[in-house]
Amino acid sequence: MKALIIDDEQKARNLLQTLIQENCKNITEIYQADNLLSGVELIKSEQPQLVFLDIEMPGNSGLEILDFIDKEDYHFEIIFTTAYSEYAIQAIQLSAIDYLLKPISGSKVKTAVERALTFLGKSKINQRLDELKQVFKSQTLKKIGLPVNDGIEFVAFEDIIMLEADGMYTKVFTTDGEMLISKPLKHFVELLQNVKVFYRPHRSYLVNLMFIKKYVKSDGGYILMDNDRSVSISKDRTDEFMQLMQNI
Repeated sequence: MKALIIDDEQKARNLLQTLIQENCKNITEIYQADNLLSGVELIKSEQPQLVFLDIEMPGNSGLEILDFIDKEDYHFEIIFTTAYSEYAIQAIQLSAIDYLLKPISGSKVKTAVERALTFLGKSKINQRLDELKQVFKSQTLKKIGLPVNDGIEFVAFEDIIMLEADGMYTKVFTTDGEMLISKPLKHFVELLQNVKVFYRPHRSYLVNLMFIKKYVKSDGGYILMDNDRSVSISKDRTDEFMQLMQNI
């Protein structure tokens, strides 16, 4: 398996190459490029399966890779390497693209590679990169990438009614139906914590406040959503929830 590292800092490239060699034995060939355009030429000539891509580089941002490669040439997965802000990291995660936060450790490299390889050949990396690029342009988070059997499905926040824990999986209810996603609810709680329309009334649920149909006082109190699903409210969150609804 081939990998390519695109980073303008030589020390960063060499360190990452060493960590890959020590922790990812299935990667047998590693190439380096010190800028995006040189990296694009290596992608075209060597056809790597994984590209480790720095976001912030002189000349061209890593996000501009879309501008230099035809969509039919996307046969690889990207792992971003970045020292970016918390907002940028959230945007990358919402786009279902993996990342390594500098300084990088060997265990994180191994985990990121294993995750990226599960997407290889199944997801539309060009679509995910385009979504991410739009987020950075607008500075507004509007969608989340959900890993499904045949790749990644992007769903707008405004189309998500609720999320329900199902063991190590999560049921995502949207205006178009229901999806079972192979991520625990905790993953989505952390990912959507800064999106104000989502609220966690109970450890098993995360709801979009815009889709609440009714609050029912009987049976200890519960929420009825627009899709007619009932959602429990923890006793210690009832007052908080009622105050929240008054402020909407």
